[in-house]
Amino acid sequence: MKRKIMDDLMDWKEKGAGSGTNRLPLLIYGARQVGKTYAMREFGRSCYKNQIYINFERMETIAAYFDGDISPKTLIPVLEAVGGSKIIPGETLIIFDEIQSCERALTSLKYFAEEAPEQHVIAAGSLLGVALNRGKYSFPVGKVKILNMYPLDMEEYLWAQGEELLTKEIRNCYENNHPMPTLLHEDLLNKYTHYLITGGMPAVVKDYIENRSVNSSTELQEDVLNSYIADMTKYTTSGENMRIKSSYDSMPAQLAKENKKFQYKLIRKGATANLFGEAIEWLITAGIVLKCSKVNSGLAPLEVQKDLSSFKLYMSDVGLYRAKAKLLPEEILLGNFDSSFKGAMAENYVAQSLVANKHTIYYWESNSQAEVDFVIRDRSGKVIPVEVKYNDNVRSKSLSVFCKRYESEYAIRVSAKNFGFENDIKSVPLYATYCI
Repeated sequence: MKRKIMDDLMDWKEKGAGSGTNRLPLLIYGARQVGKTYAMREFGRSCYKNQIYINFERMETIAAYFDGDISPKTLIPVLEAVGGSKIIPGETLIIFDEIQSCERALTSLKYFAEEAPEQHVIAAGSLLGVALNRGKYSFPVGKVKILNMYPLDMEEYLWAQGEELLTKEIRNCYENNHPMPTLLHEDLLNKYTHYLITGGMPAVVKDYIENRSVNSSTELQEDVLNSYIADMTKYTTSGENMRIKSSYDSMPAQLAKENKKFQYKLIRKGATANLFGEAIEWLITAGIVLKCSKVNSGLAPLEVQKDLSSFKLYMSDVGLYRAKAKLLPEEILLGNFDSSFKGAMAENYVAQSLVANKHTIYYWESNSQAEVDFVIRDRSGKVIPVEVKYNDNVRSKSLSVFCKRYESEYAIRVSAKNFGFENDIKSVPLYATYCI
């Protein structure tokens, strides 16, 4: 599968070409099973003569070699012996996978940056954010470049089905506000509906492409959900595990209600931020959920406008959200389910798309009279309100309230309507959110 992160990996490889002095070791964050290992190994296969692959979770004995001297001059001969090939700067990619399982391996990245910048070292960890957040590891601050990886977005999903020309046409329509031909527009909305079922987890998408059936999607998604629960048990105490799992289990109900602000009372009676704040932070740093903070103003910089007590949480993958809510594939295909949940799924999908496209997401509310689903900054730095509708009924006053109050140059409405631009509102079909 073609992944967008490959462009970032190539940029990293080419930085400091020759001397290598400007290239830092690369660290990839991401939830389990989003494709980190595949991306690193494919990058090694396609862009290097050879690779040394170390998985610290599976190859536990290798960690012993990191107990002593972790300078590159000591480690490289060991890595050559384990990998069975010579390490040549610029020709060999050194991969440290599941690096959270070996604290000293993470520390060694600092010394690769300082003492051997000519070496190409890339690392990843599924729960690295959790480990670092808990203070377990000494992070090599300023000595690594960090990338985040997410499930396939709609564009990557279409790429996986051989639709690269179609994705280019979608971008063309987005940039020029040209409507997509009606039949093609309807076909793409149908593809979006299928994406709501499969989501973007690579194993699920691969199974769908090979079998052209969504019947096994739920089973594969439940395997992923169960792996998250296993991590909660493995990497936390029993009390922490209970609070994390309870917070996690409340996700379908949190988003299905009209007011999508996260409410602790939906976790259990008597739940408070003091009791469950760390549990929610665990889910965020593990990459399992995405946080969208409320802003009290639509003026830049948005980060200083945050209301720290109000936020929304989304699942990192809309297909996993569907599976966790126990919504059947046929119910999605027939549209035979509650309209409030249709809105919740569309909103989760858009949140996932925006975050994958490197946006920090916020939302805005004005005394419960008007609410904008998302507030972002576009590539030129403008503050842009984004409204989400699951169908083509786009009547709403919230966008106009926001735009008038904060003098926004334009707004974005994501819906089932075709591309267009009218009354300072840019219409973006649901299948085209990756263009934003």
